[in-house]
Amino acid sequence: MSELKTKSNDNSVAAFLDAIEDPQRRADCRALAEMMQRITGAEPKMWGPSVVGFGSYRYRYDSGRSGDWFLTGFSPRKQNLTLYIMCGFEQFPALMQKLGKFKTAKSCLYVKRLADIDPEALEELIRQSIAELGRLFGNK
Repeated sequence: MSELKTKSNDNSVAAFLDAIEDPQRRADCRALAEMMQRITGAEPKMWGPSVVGFGSYRYRYDSGRSGDWFLTGFSPRKQNLTLYIMCGFEQFPALMQKLGKFKTAKSCLYVKRLADIDPEALEELIRQSIAELGRLFGNK
C-alpha cells in the first residue's frame, strides 16, 4: 500500500494563514479556523503544506488500510475554499438545503466565500459529521 502524502506536521498554522494574499480569503480562513476549533475543541494543525485540520481519528478499512486523519478542516485553494466534511453529505439533506451556494465532491465542500453559506447550517454540518465519524470509527 502506498503511504499518504498528507500528514500532520508542525508547520505554523498562523504563518500559513498570514501568507494568504487575498484579504477576504484570509479573513474567511481565520473565521473557519475559529469555528472549527470551537466545534472540535482541538488546536489547528497543518496537514501537508496546505490543509488546516482539527482533531484526528483512526480509521481502518475492510481492505486492511488504516491511518490517522483530521476530523474536519479546510484549505484555501485558488478557485474555492475547500472544507473537508469527512463523512460526506448524503445523510444530511436538510442541512445541505439550508447551506446556501456551494458545490460538493465526496468529502469536499467548495465555497467561493463564507458569506455565500449559512454559518449556523455549516456549524451543524460539521458537528453532525464529527458525530458520524465517532459512530463509524468508534473514536473522536
